[in-house]
Amino acid sequence: MRTVIVGAGIVGVSTAHALLDEGHDVSLVDSARRAGRASLANAGWIADADIMPLASPKVWRHVPRWLLDPLGPLAVRPGYLPRITPWLVRFILASFPSRIEASIEGIRALNARALPAWRRRLGKLDLHGQLVEKGALSVWRRRGSFEQARRIIARQQRYGIAAQEIAAGDLAGLEPALRNVEAAVVYPDLCHVSDPAGLCEALLHRALARGARHVQHDATAIEREADRLRLRLGDGADAIDADRIVVAAGAWSGALTSQMGDRIPLDTERGYNATFAPGTLGLARPVMFEGEGFVTTPLGIGDRVGGMVEFAGLRQAPDHRRTDAIVLRLREFLPHLDPWTPGRRWMGFRPSMPDSLPVIGRAARDGRVLYNFGHGHHGLTQAAASAEIIADLIAGRAPSIDMRPFTPGRFRAGFSR
Repeated sequence: MRTVIVGAGIVGVSTAHALLDEGHDVSLVDSARRAGRASLANAGWIADADIMPLASPKVWRHVPRWLLDPLGPLAVRPGYLPRITPWLVRFILASFPSRIEASIEGIRALNARALPAWRRRLGKLDLHGQLVEKGALSVWRRRGSFEQARRIIARQQRYGIAAQEIAAGDLAGLEPALRNVEAAVVYPDLCHVSDPAGLCEALLHRALARGARHVQHDATAIEREADRLRLRLGDGADAIDADRIVVAAGAWSGALTSQMGDRIPLDTERGYNATFAPGTLGLARPVMFEGEGFVTTPLGIGDRVGGMVEFAGLRQAPDHRRTDAIVLRLREFLPHLDPWTPGRRWMGFRPSMPDSLPVIGRAARDGRVLYNFGHGHHGLTQAAASAEIIADLIAGRAPSIDMRPFTPGRFRAGFSR
């Protein structure tokens, strides 16, 4: 079967391998000019322990404080407010208790399959060395904030996620560089990758070695005929015929989904980070700084700190005052960090849905077109698992999880869904 995948980020290349396993003739279509894809410089976490959607009490508790800070963890650029308002309305509705529960169950169902899927994929491709198994920490500046999080931690434990509170003395033994922390939880089974961009590149090269093709042009339109699909390309390039098309273009997926009759509320959470020389932060494992809006990861390519949620669309230039603000806040926990230490700054686009669930399923106008995008903060985490689901759908097999939370049709009934 001739299958064209639009997008060669971590979700696209993972999907390519899942379909190559099934004997598909695969082409990956993606413009080499596109900057800011989340696959290139994310935090590197396989965050399968995460169960909470962005629209959750955990986030809402901090929203007033964050919005009062012009360089805080959550921001909406004023000029973008009219554009983002429909998304924000859906986000607010996704905060209702019944919708939060549905999102939690959907996130957990997919995340529970994330690490096993990655182990299968990396094992098949002899890329085991990309996975780092050192666990992770969540830390709280104030004990009271940690007490508010106990219900979430207890739910994680009921799902079988290993999570253990760490006493202050034990935390000093695990991460002696940390200061101003009153509570911490260790997740011993959480993994990260040594280099997110390097993993994506390695997967792409392996896919090409297995017979896939990489077409470096923009996908502009999908044309439907009785016996085939045709993907139109920019720059006057020849169109590509296909039996199936998978849209996995992350934050850039919206134009093609609209052509297929699906008005999907896709937007982008712009994230910022800085990467320093290895060992700069003095941390041995990834750390989530709860309530602060950022995480750190000791990657093989350097120590990375990143976070932020900025709504400003795909066209506005980065505002790296936000990156500097993250580094300054990190110094409150790592006083030895010189804020002027040279670091590589970056901004990228997380493809975000109001309910924090990706869109995985068939297009409204033609079931030969499938979607696999909108993973938000979980793109790296869920890429291998959602790729296997796409392979199941194309093969006519029932996926191992309930697909209703992820279907594109969940938005067709309006704001009440």
